[in-house]
Formats: sequence, C-alpha cells, structure tokens
Amino acid sequence: MSFHFRLQGPISDPCCGCLGGLTHKRGCADGHNAHSDQPERSPGPRPEGSGIASYGGKPQAVPRAFEDCMQRVKEKIPADLHKSTRAHLGATAGMRLLRLQNESAAREVLASIQTYFASQPFDFRGAQIISGQEEGVYGWITANYLMGNFLEKNVWNTWSHPHGVETTGALDLGGASTQISFAPQEEAGLRANSTVQVSLYGYDYTLYTHSFQCYGRDEAEKRFLARLFQNSTDKSKLVNPCYPRNYVTSLTMEHIFGSLCTEELRPTHYEPGYKITLEGTGDPALCREKVYSLFDFQVCHDREECSFDGVYQPKVKGTFVAFSGFYYITNALNLTGSFSLDAFNSSSWDFCLQSWSQLPLMLPKFDEVYARSYCFSAHYIYHLLIDGYKFTQETWPKIHFKKEVENSSIAWSLGYMLNLTNMIPAESPQIQLPMKPQVFTGTMFFFAGVALLCLIFLFYLCVASRLQWGSQHAIDHGFDAE
Repeated sequence: MSFHFRLQGPISDPCCGCLGGLTHKRGCADGHNAHSDQPERSPGPRPEGSGIASYGGKPQAVPRAFEDCMQRVKEKIPADLHKSTRAHLGATAGMRLLRLQNESAAREVLASIQTYFASQPFDFRGAQIISGQEEGVYGWITANYLMGNFLEKNVWNTWSHPHGVETTGALDLGGASTQISFAPQEEAGLRANSTVQVSLYGYDYTLYTHSFQCYGRDEAEKRFLARLFQNSTDKSKLVNPCYPRNYVTSLTMEHIFGSLCTEELRPTHYEPGYKITLEGTGDPALCREKVYSLFDFQVCHDREECSFDGVYQPKVKGTFVAFSGFYYITNALNLTGSFSLDAFNSSSWDFCLQSWSQLPLMLPKFDEVYARSYCFSAHYIYHLLIDGYKFTQETWPKIHFKKEVENSSIAWSLGYMLNLTNMIPAESPQIQLPMKPQVFTGTMFFFAGVALLCLIFLFYLCVASRLQWGSQHAIDHGFDAE
C-alpha cells in the first residue's frame, strides 16, 4: 500500500492523496477550505495548513502543515500496516517558484519535510519538486485512467486495451501554473521539446504538454492587480472592474508584488506593508478587456500552431476534461459538465453584474476571498481557452468541467502515485486465461469440431428437405396432369 501527499505551492493546502487507490483532494489542515487548488488569499500571517512554500522563511514550522492530515492517514490505514505503507511527496508550481526565488529556502523546506516524516511510522520514500511538464502528464494519466481509456475488462474478465477508444485531453488550472496535455492529430511536425512519449500497458502515446508558470489563477490575478496599480494615477486606491460592485477591500503591496511572478512589475518605491484600497465596479466588459492584456497574443503573429507568449501548440483535438480551478470557477457560475460557450458567457456576464450584497445568495458556500475573484476567474479562463488554446464555439462543448470520476478526484497526484508505484507498467500485462493453455486449446478444438458437425448436419437437413420437397412436387404435378 502507498499514499501520496500533494504539495501545492504558496497558495494551497497540502492534501492527503491516493489512500487505497483513491485520490482525496481537500484542504487537510484548513477545514473550511474545500478547494484544494484554491489559495489561502488572506493577506498577513498565514494560518496553519497553508501551502508548503509559504514556510520558506520558517522551515522548522513545516510539520504544522501535516499534523491534521497525518492524523487522518493514521486513522484510515490499520496500525499493523503503517511500516509497510510507502509515502511519497510531490510539490508543484509554488515550490518551483520558491526554488527560483530562493533555492536554499526550498532545500530547507524539503529537508524539514524529510525530518518530519522520518519520525512518522510510514515508509517514507522522499519529497521532490516535479516539473511542470511532469505535472501535465500526470494529470493526463489520471483523467484517462479514471475514465477507463487505457484498459477494460474483456469476455475472460481480464484487462485489455479498449478497441477504438481515444484518449481525453487534460486541462489543469492551479494557483501558480496551468497545464494542457493531449494527443495531437498528427505526430509529424511536432516539436520535440513540447512532446512526451508515454508507454502504458504496451501502448505508446505521443503527448503534447505544456505548463505555463505564473499563469495559475492566483498568480494571474496578482499580475492583474499589479497592472492596475501601474496604470492608476492614485496609487493608494485602485478601481477594479472585476471585483463586485460595492465591494471594497485593502491589500498590502507584499500581497500583490511579493511574488516572483510580479517582481518585474514591482514599483520603485516598494513598501511591503503599504496598504492599497481596491474598489469594485462590477463591469464585465471592461474586466474582460483588461484581463486580455495578461497574455501576449501578438508574438504568435496569427500563427495557427501557437497559443500565447510565442509558445508552440498543435491544434486541439478530441474531448478534454478541465479540472481543479477550471471546475471550481464554472461551478460557482452554476455550470458543470459540458455546456456551450454562449451559456458560459451568459452566466459569467450575469455573475459579474451582481453587487457584492447579492453574492451570498448565489453561492452555496460563501467565502469572501473566493467570491470577490470569481468574475476575474471566469474572464481569465475564457481568454486562456479561447484566445490561448484556440477552442472555438464548436469545440468548447467538448470540454467537460469535472471534479471527479466515480468518487475519485481528477488531479495530477493520482497519476504521480501510479507512476511511482508502477501500477501502470510500460509493457502489456500478461493475459491470464481462466484455464490452463492446454485445456483452453483442447476446449477450443472441441467446440470448433462441434460447430463444424452442426454445420454439416444443418447442410444435410437442408439438402434432404429440398429433395423431399422436389419429390413431393413431382408426384403432385403427376396427379394434376391425370
């Protein structure tokens, strides 16, 4: 048995994952946070259970993030299996950002994790920061594994490759990065640095995958606020068309400019504690227009095989599943599963026009830091999917916004665990027939012989019947002649 902890960056809670083959995506240390890919956005000191990368300045406090989650794991797994249960930890975009910003701090966080798990009763196999490309591939593996696109039960009750089933593309939106992964239409002409060869159960798949750092939902909003600050004449008060009408809040400079993703936009006179007032106007048209500027579409020069920022991407193909942040955003708009682009635009427009006092009536679970940002998020994923990934009015309904498949959450963490434990081998599994090969061969010959005898007997009956009918017809014709 093995379990795996999913470590998002400075903007998510760690999660218990893959207990008994099921992925659990929930904020383990923060009970009210149902969005494992959503951040703890409150400015100021972070509460217990905030993202691992937030402990870069105090690595000795890392165990605080795991205590509640570890207690749940110990309750789920029988005590006599603790020592034989492997534990894996994987960190994604937030820790990638911390490593770029402060490599020694990232090492200290991982070392603290190592020390903590050495004191636990499980077989800890180490923590690692996975690459954005790996994160995209693991998300693709998870989605297709849960949907049964790799194997299915055949007539012998054994696993075989499903005939004629195409794989599903994966769209993942986290807090610090976003990933797209799919099997393109044609392999010819694909750029080697954008493709990954994956061998699963004896079948080879060529995937296009790309991870966009700093284009996760939360880092994108920080860049959006930083641009508002740059373009505002009043640096103490910003007008935000994406915040709800009549909503007012204050954020520190550190909240907006403290990230590596907004470092280049940081003002000359940077005061981390300086408070900036933001006032919402709830203007969906202006919000969509300003969110567009977060992407550099011009550098592609209208090339068809280019998404944004000059990144190569082949034409999207087939169906896609959009999970993590994609799901939570559309769910807030009262949309799930598959729906038209018109339905998405209508819902997002209506949502953005609501005043702040109306939002508690529209959201089943109201939380200020989530509610104020859903309008921005909706317009952000519109530009990402339409102008970036090049989905169209016709192909948009092929995107399925889902949280889970048969009670198992869709996330990169399950694919990561399946890879580490070799639960999806590269080679095709040996087919185990329900009887010995000799007996199986003899049985097949027996039934083939019986089938052949049956055919001969049917042929005999057919000929005999025809002869009998001919004789009777001749006799009747003779009587008629007399």
